[in-house]
Amino acid sequence: MNTHRPISLLLCALGGEGGGVLSQWLVDAARIAGYPAQSTSIPGVAQRTGATTYYVEIFPQSLAQLGERRPVFSLNPVPGALDLLVSSELLETTRQIGLGYASPDRTRVITSSARSFTTHERMQLADGRRDSAQLVDVVRRFSHEHHVLDMAGMAQQAGTVVSAVMLGAIAGSGVLPFERAHFEAAIGQGAQAAASLRGFALAFDAVSTPRQWAEVAAQVLPPAETDGLSPADQAAVQAFPEPARAMLALGLARVIDYQNRAYGQVYLRRMRQVWQAEAASDANALHGWAVTREMARWVALWMAFDDIIRVAELKSRSTRLQRVVKEVRAGPDDVLKVYDHFKPGVPEFAALLPSAWAQRLTAWDRARVLRGREPWALPLKIGTHSVVGMLALRGLASLRGLRVYGQRFAQEQLAIETWLQAVVQGLARDWRLGHELACCGQLIKGYGATNERGKLNLQHLVNHLAVLPEPQAAAQAVAQARTAALQDDAGKALDLSLSAHGAPVRPVPEQPIRFMRKPGASAPR
Repeated sequence: MNTHRPISLLLCALGGEGGGVLSQWLVDAARIAGYPAQSTSIPGVAQRTGATTYYVEIFPQSLAQLGERRPVFSLNPVPGALDLLVSSELLETTRQIGLGYASPDRTRVITSSARSFTTHERMQLADGRRDSAQLVDVVRRFSHEHHVLDMAGMAQQAGTVVSAVMLGAIAGSGVLPFERAHFEAAIGQGAQAAASLRGFALAFDAVSTPRQWAEVAAQVLPPAETDGLSPADQAAVQAFPEPARAMLALGLARVIDYQNRAYGQVYLRRMRQVWQAEAASDANALHGWAVTREMARWVALWMAFDDIIRVAELKSRSTRLQRVVKEVRAGPDDVLKVYDHFKPGVPEFAALLPSAWAQRLTAWDRARVLRGREPWALPLKIGTHSVVGMLALRGLASLRGLRVYGQRFAQEQLAIETWLQAVVQGLARDWRLGHELACCGQLIKGYGATNERGKLNLQHLVNHLAVLPEPQAAAQAVAQARTAALQDDAGKALDLSLSAHGAPVRPVPEQPIRFMRKPGASAPR
């Protein structure tokens, strides 16, 4: 350690995470230990377009060693001259690295694996999230030493804010010439400080114990994801090419959890069709089985479509109540009441009925709408903390076995098979066409009108663009139309893209016209 220059630390925290408290704790710990220190803050912006950063400098010689001399501190960090960069959010860490603050030959980086998605990521109609594995790779390449840990999970486990966890990580890194007791003294004692001390201890042990370094770094990397599958299911997954196994295991586990193992076998059968088609199209696996990987994801998500049975099952799981208790930080003596609001309509009920009954119910509701009335719905407020409320949800979740007899289940399976065959046929014509059609699975998302619109868009692309005579032109047309479909909800960009490739635009759906009586006006005689 160079004892003739200050130790420089840059702290990055989001709103409400206690970044100011953290910087004050560091200054207090330095003063308790007898070292000179200074802290400055650099205000950020709201709505997750940035963070508030705090710059701290601590001189490595104690006041006793300095005597009458006093160091001169800087007010702002210097790119490439940081000793420690600490951040509570993974993308924010890489943003600071991109600004040049971290140096591979000097800077230690401590970051959380947690993500708080930026405004730009949330604005995307497609999956706009940054790949966490790539972000961790940036941290690794531009740091002298790095620690990646689940700060958010530690804070939740301790019942504190993430700033206490960040302080423990800093103390455990050994960058500062203080004892652990000095940091704990800065936090204080008493009932209010107990949770902060617990969070401090968790992070201190995670960073200071070399045995745990690899474990915490692996938290954001793709796991094997075969846990929870039976030996037979694991063997079935292992039969697929290695690049597709992780995603396939995830998809299989999701489908089995959604319905049963028989439904999981349907998923595997569909994936074998894709695998065999890609093997014929790309015999040398030059593309790393990309089509099989994409389909493993989107087929599983589509097969596990949301319905009222699934919603009831997820809301009645014990893990959900445990998560709520942790989020509100309810103690053993607190009274916690949880109310869930539902508003199922005719589409939700018709989805569970056989086709003939569902058509009658849907026709009845459509007739009501044509007469100027609102679609029928049943608003519900269920207290899931009560025995009656939980029994109601569990009773609805127990209807999972009847899902396969419902109209929606049949419709979804037919739509999946249509898309699946389009991908297989596309692979037979050209690998890129099959890949572009497989990527169209991201059009299916959400629920209600959003989900229906995505399926109609996909069907339109399959019927009018995938069948273009030239495979390369068809692949390009599908890719451009898919990108356009994700640009706006109204589909204007998609219609322009369809027209540009000579395909018909989507038909305009019928919408009833409702005449509203002016408030206060008398009824017509």
